[in-house]
Amino acid sequence: MYPTSIQLPYTSTGNFFLIAGPCVIEDRQNPFEVCQRLVEITRRLQIPYVFKASYRKANRTSIDSFTGVGDRQGLEVLAEIRQRFGVPVLTDIHSEAEAAIAAQYVDVLQIPAFLCRQTDLLKAAAETGKCISVKKGQFLSPGAMKHVVEKLKAFGCTDAMLTERGTTFGYQDLVVDFRGVPIMQQNRLPVVVDITHSLQRPNQSEGVTGGDPDMIETIGRAAVAVGCDGIFMETHPDPAHAKSDGANMLRLDKAEQLLERLVAIRRAVINL
Repeated sequence: MYPTSIQLPYTSTGNFFLIAGPCVIEDRQNPFEVCQRLVEITRRLQIPYVFKASYRKANRTSIDSFTGVGDRQGLEVLAEIRQRFGVPVLTDIHSEAEAAIAAQYVDVLQIPAFLCRQTDLLKAAAETGKCISVKKGQFLSPGAMKHVVEKLKAFGCTDAMLTERGTTFGYQDLVVDFRGVPIMQQNRLPVVVDITHSLQRPNQSEGVTGGDPDMIETIGRAAVAVGCDGIFMETHPDPAHAKSDGANMLRLDKAEQLLERLVAIRRAVINL
């Protein structure tokens, strides 16, 4: 149940795959530092790895929030990471026009949760022939994602995955319903659990999204135990000074220990 066109390594290990990186391309140094470390860790643990970073952030709480270093510059950094480290690369798109442009630089196009029902956006992404990752909207039930899958198939997409990232709970919190993993797997696509965005605390009056990074491992353990196909997480060497989503990112120096524990759980689940 791994995505096929992005040619993930290590698929014979039975491990979950990992999609991880910084929230956004905020300079040249940070994404290379993060990718280098994650490549080292995932190769040792035999975890198929996809680097993730947004070249532009369109969904920000405040008008003053950082959105990126420039579209072309951000995409070129992603292409360089792809070439230097030999790993698949994923980025978000937010409009139909972005799909064909971003597809020239990356392997996976991700549809953000708030846009998962946008038919024209799904169509434009599918027509690129790239692997498509769709995050389940915070407002949707897991079962409703079958309609997203039907759209992608109708538009010719043969390589896709779905991501659980929490469901709106009140005005300023999210909750993960792990029943959603097997429900979305009924679509016969890989299902990923986003273990960092699921811990966001949105709609804060200060204009900056909050989070609860102390619970990242808890969500990750539960996701692997329930049988997810992939883990998605954002990580940064210094989340307190990250330019986007720092409140819910994993500190990079904690990634190795977390992944070691998740691999141990995966092995236990496989041997049940």
